[in-house]
Amino acid sequence: MTELPFLDIDGDPASTRVVVAMSGGVDSSVVAALFAQAGYDVVGVTLQLYDHGAAIHRRGACCAGQDIYDASEVARKLGIPHYVLDYESRFKEEVIDRFAASYASGATPIPCVDCNRTVKFRDLLATAGELGAAVLATGHYVRSSALPDGRRALFRAAEEGRDQSYFLYATTEAQLARLRFPLGGLTKPQVRALAAGFGLDVADKPDSQDICFVPGGDYTQVVERLRPEAAEAGDIVHLDGRVLGRHRGVMHYTIGQRKGLGISMPEPLYVVGIDAALRQVKVGPRAALAVRTIRIADVNWLGDGRFEEACAAGLEVHVKVRSTRPPVPGRLAFAGGVPVVELVVGEEGVAPGQACVLYDQGSGAARLLGGGTIVGAERGAGAVAQGAGVLAGVSARVSA
Repeated sequence: MTELPFLDIDGDPASTRVVVAMSGGVDSSVVAALFAQAGYDVVGVTLQLYDHGAAIHRRGACCAGQDIYDASEVARKLGIPHYVLDYESRFKEEVIDRFAASYASGATPIPCVDCNRTVKFRDLLATAGELGAAVLATGHYVRSSALPDGRRALFRAAEEGRDQSYFLYATTEAQLARLRFPLGGLTKPQVRALAAGFGLDVADKPDSQDICFVPGGDYTQVVERLRPEAAEAGDIVHLDGRVLGRHRGVMHYTIGQRKGLGISMPEPLYVVGIDAALRQVKVGPRAALAVRTIRIADVNWLGDGRFEEACAAGLEVHVKVRSTRPPVPGRLAFAGGVPVVELVVGEEGVAPGQACVLYDQGSGAARLLGGGTIVGAERGAGAVAQGAGVLAGVSARVSA
């Protein structure tokens, strides 16, 4: 039997209420079972985030009708109360509308970050407090523990391929004090083994793959419905000024993209910039993709001291610019009075709207120091390019 994780809550379990965010998947179901078995006063909560009528029976989508049913069945088996909360309107405003607006501006958004930052760790935490809960627990793969000064910190999960810290960089210190992530030290096979041991029917349930509100994974349908201008055709322009062809709408492109350009040239070309205002997709050689300086906005700092002090001191960090990329060495700095992240070696595919997430080391149980939304980048170190248009705090492109 897999060793049970440390639940990390002070006080008598029987008199301590824990709200568990239950998506209907195996991970959050195991979290609920762990706290229930330990004798805590557990309340399961599932969020209805969008109109799930068409999504029932759709494989790989979270928070849909089947998932709500599965969460309810797990709660019934565990003997805990379970509530379904209608967060559909706030989810549309905070996540879906921002998602579509970002693509229309030429950015590449991360809806899971917006969802965690707003609907889950702002609104659901508030609801957990109203229910009298000491903590809100989730099935995220990330580690949380107390620091010597009493603050809590986030660390990368034990299973590197499952680590979700990149998507949780915007979690604040105040939120961390009331959040628990029991699965961060486990592997997925261990979690499934626990689920089987608890007799949960979801033990072998497939992981969700799609963005939850994007049927079949085709996000362009959502974007075009909400922001039709993102589907307007325009020019594909080489960095040297040549017009090479036409594109199908800026929503179809992101920085670093090579396939799907629909143009034939002797040398490989990549998307190096998007100007949504002019409806232009800029392309160039791969060498034009590597950037050394990244400007970020809406920074959430979880490191020691103040973020500005860390920039002034040139704090060495490790940086992730995409969820699937390994952290690379860099440092915090100021450029023209603007806080920036300077990379030791140029990184490709740095796209506005994505997150620039900071760690104290490049591997192992690295501590999450925070991060921000990428709004601009520059190929040379020590300088920063100002983003073109700004929509919802996100610049429209990486400057070429």
